[in-house]
Amino acid sequence: MKIAIYPGSFDPITNGHLDILERGAKIFDKVVIAVADNMRKEAVFSARERMDLIKNCTTAFENVEIDRFTGLVVDYAKSVNASVIIRGLRQVTDFEYEFQMALMNRQLNDNIDTIFLMPHEKYTYLSSSVVREITELDGDVSRFVPENVLKKLKNKYRRK
Repeated sequence: MKIAIYPGSFDPITNGHLDILERGAKIFDKVVIAVADNMRKEAVFSARERMDLIKNCTTAFENVEIDRFTGLVVDYAKSVNASVIIRGLRQVTDFEYEFQMALMNRQLNDNIDTIFLMPHEKYTYLSSSVVREITELDGDVSRFVPENVLKKLKNKYRRK
């Protein structure tokens, strides 16, 4: 069985993330969405909330699981018997960072490969941070996130 992980903070998950997930789920027998519990980043949603949001909008994928991790992504990949890390590339600027991380991960564990998947072009500008900023400024992000995520975002950024 070919297992891949799709790691990220997913704060929140966007339609771009789901597009990458759909592509990965067609390639691999199993994809584990690995929600990073990063102490250095201040997330809008807790790891548990992010996992619940992801679970709610990935029910159509039979070969997808959701989990959370801390520490090195290659260590987590090894712990779930994954041989591949999926990363999305939206723009050329993503490539430099992702390429560096892929090379470092290879140095840490050369049994785990990184593959880069490009989202549909309609998502190349989309990021969780942009979605959070637009929401905070009371903008409409309904085209960028699943319905369950939209509701939670509105609750988090409700104007007082």
